Parts: sequence; structure tokens; C-alpha cells
Amino acid sequence: MKRYQALADDIARSIRQGLLRPGQRLPSVRETRAARGVSAATVFQAYYLLEAQGLVQPRPRSGYYVRAAPEPLPPEPDAASAPDGESRPVDISALVFEVLESAMAREVVPLGSAFLSPGLFPLARLGRAMAHEAVHLDPRSTVDDLTPGKSELRRHIALRYRVEGVDLGAGDLVICNGAIEALNLCIAATTRPGDAVLVESPCFYVALQTLERYGLRAVEVPTHPREGIDLGALDAAIRRHAPKACWLMTRFQNPLGASLPEAKTRELVELLARHELPLIEDDVYGELHFGAQRPRPAKAFDTRGLVLHCSSFSKTLAPGYRIGWAAPGRYAQQVARLKLTHTLATCVPAQLAIARYLQRGSYERHLRGLRKTLAQQQAAYLRAVAQHFPAGTRVTRPDGGYFLWIELPPDRDALWIQRQAAQRGISVAPGPIFSAHRGYRHCLRLNYGHPLDDRVDAGLRVLGELSAARSG
Repeated sequence: MKRYQALADDIARSIRQGLLRPGQRLPSVRETRAARGVSAATVFQAYYLLEAQGLVQPRPRSGYYVRAAPEPLPPEPDAASAPDGESRPVDISALVFEVLESAMAREVVPLGSAFLSPGLFPLARLGRAMAHEAVHLDPRSTVDDLTPGKSELRRHIALRYRVEGVDLGAGDLVICNGAIEALNLCIAATTRPGDAVLVESPCFYVALQTLERYGLRAVEVPTHPREGIDLGALDAAIRRHAPKACWLMTRFQNPLGASLPEAKTRELVELLARHELPLIEDDVYGELHFGAQRPRPAKAFDTRGLVLHCSSFSKTLAPGYRIGWAAPGRYAQQVARLKLTHTLATCVPAQLAIARYLQRGSYERHLRGLRKTLAQQQAAYLRAVAQHFPAGTRVTRPDGGYFLWIELPPDRDALWIQRQAAQRGISVAPGPIFSAHRGYRHCLRLNYGHPLDDRVDAGLRVLGELSAARSG
């Protein structure tokens, strides 16, 4: 257990035992830091977690207070998924597009969106950086480093890897048009049509669409909603299906929100290395952690060049700029050549604008604010789910990212709920789009990356009413 979790558990125990009474102010961050011998960041993260659990609430310029009546939250899902373990071709895109097309209008309540609220990004500052770079752009620089990407940006990204203990240089990175291109290039570099690829179950629908596009077969592996993929089942699937790649989200997985503990992440990398199996690590949510420390990616434990790490700024800084990257390890040359033949280059002014923003040192401050906002929004959404959804509902409580995975009673039909909600101007992501075998028919994914205003709360109430119905 991490320090902030232990501190939060201790305070929660004091609240439940009546030692801290409703309305009582918690000790200040300074007082708790001195009394407990922990950092201020640890105290802040513990208080954020208690807020997410509905036990405390902040008051502006006053501190944190015990809630008058701590609200019970739905239980978390507590069992790993149980896919059939078969290797199968993927045919999911038509269903995904049907769901996504119902969620694109601006007036739709965006509970099924894959994106954060645009209001959470420093778009004005980025716009000024873009304008500066466009005006002062050296014409010759537009053809420098075309395929790998601008050296200034790659250097800043490499420095962020170094902070995580990953020894990479700018030359180890390929800048891409978002993480989706990076992931597509990596899967193309490691597989051929007809190959099997191991994925989590449930997994992000974009992974399934990519496998479908390249004519690959998906093998879904049991995954726990908190601790991620089952390594024993993963080993068995490797031996049975002889896959050519493994595609995982190790941190704040979409849709579950699961994160592998560090020891398990290390064990994962060692397991795949024994089989000489490349891991395509989709890590677009890694920066959105609520804990005091960012959990390390699988790439941090890679000594063989078998981890192809992919991420982007789309979820944390600038979604419309489409700036992502790959750190492809031993596959770097293949990925760079595929980039050359697929799209040749990535928008130069957008790369330079983000590099300029990073150079000015505002990114960490922005991330701290974004993480705090998301932790608070998660707390609000959990309370709304507790209020609006039927008995028997289970919901995850991830330590980062911006998705909740909801398990409804088994006789509910998520596709029926999604279609009924769409007619009422509410989007939601139904469980079957996260599975090659279209399972999880009683599950929903909710995006809590938008403020819980009256409109969103009304949308959650309608979803709760639909989830209580047995129609469909």
C-alpha cells in the first residue's frame, strides 16, 4: 500500500469509528505532514482520495471537513474477467462507429466520450505558442527531422522518460500523429495478417479496431478491474496461441481504470522477455495519476528493447494538436520506416508549439491542477452513481485516468441502454464495444472528465433509470 493510501485508510477508520465527527475539520496539510512524517504531496493525495470516497469535502480557503453523513458508495467489482480464451478475428468497427456517431454532437451529454472537457486544457497558452512558432518558423526547419519529428520536442519527451527512470534519448523516439498512429505503426512492425495478438478483457475498442484493420486475431486475457491482466492466464495464452505481440494498457486502463502494481509490471516484462514477445504499451493516461508518484510504466523495466511504449499529449495537454510518439525499442527502425511510408511527417508548428510550452515550465503545474480536478470530479460522479443507479450496481474507483466501469445487474442490456439514452441526447459507452466477442453486455463505461453540472447530473439520472429497467 502506498503512503497516501495508508494515510487515507487511517483517517477513514477514524471517521468510521467516530473519532473524527461530522463537520469536524481535518488537520491542515502542514500539521499532518509534521505529525505523520510524510510529504505535503502525500497528504494532499490522501485528502483527494478521502474526497473521492465521499468521506470529506473541501471548503474554499478553509480546509477539509468530515462530511455530515458519509455517503455509501456502490461496491467495486472484485473479480477478474473470464473470457473464453479463444483466438478469433475481430469484427467490431461497425458497432463502434454506431455508438460513436451518436455521441459526436456538441449538445449530447458526453458520458460516453473518450475525451476530457476542452475547458481543462491551457489552449490559450498553447495558441500563443503556436502563433509564435508559426511567425518565427525557419523555412528550412520545415523539412528537418521530418520522419522522426522535431529534435526539440523529442528532447523534452526524453527528459520526462528520464524522470521515470527510463534511459532513453531523443534518438529513440518517433513523433506521430497522436498515439493512435504510434500504436498502429507498432502493431504493423511486429505482426503480419493472421497473427494472434494478446489483449486485455475488456480492452479499448481502438485496439480491437486496429487488429481488425490489419487482419489480426485477438486473444482476450482475464483482467482484474484494479490490478490489471492476469499473468498466469497470460503465460498460458502465450503457450497455447504463439502470439506475435501483446497490446496492454499498464496504467489506468481504458475502460476499467486498472493499473498493474510495480512488482507485477516488472514480472510482466520478465515474462514476455522469456517468450521474446514484444509488448505494445498504450500509456496515454499515465500522467493522470491521483497518487503522489506516477506509477512506472513497463518500459522502465525493459532491458531487451521488447517494449514499444506509446503515448501522446492528447489526453493531458492538447487533444486537437495530434502529437503522440513511440519509443519502439529494438523495433525503432521498422517503425520509422513505416512512418515514412504512411504519413511521412507530423505537423511541424504543432510540435514546436508543444516544445515551446514544455520549455517554459508550465506543464507540471497544469498537470497538478488537472489531476486534482479529475480526482474531485471522480468523487462527484461516484456519488451521483450511488444516488441514481439501481441496487446491485458495482463501480470501479481508479487511482487515475477519467473513466468509471460500471457493472449492472446481470439481466441488464447495455446496448439497449445506450440506444435509449442516445434518443434522449445522452451518450454512454456500452460494454460490448470493448470485447472481440461482444461480451460485458451488462456493463457501461462512464467518462467523468467533464464537470458534473446540472445537465450531466440529469443525464446520469436518466442512465440510472434506464439501468433500473429490465427492458431489452
